[in-house]
Amino acid sequence: MSNFRHKKIVTKSGVLKTPFFMPDATRALVKFLNNDDVKKSGIVPMVVNTYHLFLQPGMETIKKAGGVHKFMNYHKPLLSDSGGYQVFSLIHKNPNMGKITDNEVIFRSPTSGEKHIITPEKSIQIQFDLGVDMIVCFDDPPPNNYSKEKISKAVERTIRWAKRCLIEYNKQIKKRKLDDKTRPFIFSVVQGGEYVDLRKRCIDGLIEVSNEVGRDWDGYGFGARHVDSEGKFMEKILRATASFIPEKSLRFALGVGNPEDIVRCYQMGWDMFDCVIPTREGRHGRLFIRNKQSKFPISNFQFPNKSKNLNLKSKKSFYETVSIRNNKFKNDFKPVDKNCDCELCKNHTRAYLNHLFRIGDPLGMRLAAIHNLKFYAKLMKELQEM
Repeated sequence: MSNFRHKKIVTKSGVLKTPFFMPDATRALVKFLNNDDVKKSGIVPMVVNTYHLFLQPGMETIKKAGGVHKFMNYHKPLLSDSGGYQVFSLIHKNPNMGKITDNEVIFRSPTSGEKHIITPEKSIQIQFDLGVDMIVCFDDPPPNNYSKEKISKAVERTIRWAKRCLIEYNKQIKKRKLDDKTRPFIFSVVQGGEYVDLRKRCIDGLIEVSNEVGRDWDGYGFGARHVDSEGKFMEKILRATASFIPEKSLRFALGVGNPEDIVRCYQMGWDMFDCVIPTREGRHGRLFIRNKQSKFPISNFQFPNKSKNLNLKSKKSFYETVSIRNNKFKNDFKPVDKNCDCELCKNHTRAYLNHLFRIGDPLGMRLAAIHNLKFYAKLMKELQEM
């Protein structure tokens, strides 16, 4: 199996080339940015959040708008996560907020206190109502500090719920008279925490579900966090999980967003990434800047044999992160990155951006987020061309 995978996938809203990165448009927007800001960066697909849109504005509003593409006036590919991570995190942090059973999840809205019930079937129905291009199964994402026994139970529940999701998916395809050109892609989610054997068990179970229901998964996602309880990147687990996933299926590294982690995961065979990091860091005044070399620095990593593993530890970092709030930028009249052609770098100086953050003007957050998205777009393009 080649670790360098280049695929073109055709969704109902456009063609995507792997690997690709999706910023989080959680509530049908990327904070402080408009759709043109995102598109001009070179980023195409985005992720919306089923849980948040279900609560606000609510599905009746989304359906009246004609789906989330029309609601947010964005007609490029969108992926919806299942909402499982948010619901389970809510309950794990505060058991008074809900209850998890083998059949469903009962929870209270953290804003209104209203009681809601989500089942695997309902999650799929909501995502079809959103009208997105890619949907994700409702799964059981356990905290990383759970015991192996508890994580094993989450794996078995994830497999059972995946079957219910896939059955409901087929029903919705038939009900809505969709075909292979108009249906959304469906992703199952692989749980198993830090245990290779549980990740393998989950994938084997998901493949069995696919065979039983009679429909292949379009892709598999890496469930729960990709760092351990000490915050260390779980390279062994991510590498093993990728190797267990069928070669023809897309591999979605959910939540992987640090640039170096994306590079690592790409080399392992992961195709898709999403995270709040570029825009969130930008809003906090932290910007990603390439190193001083003229070409995008990832090209300086050596891949003499594509079957060999990338060892980032032996290479100088290909980027740096600067905190533009730092006083040293107060009188720095250079662009943030002279090699970047984003709106910020073409038109403004580090001193001006420092000023915007010091006075708390939202323009600073917008410009910084635009720059970081441009950085990610260039990184993905370089990986696509390797």
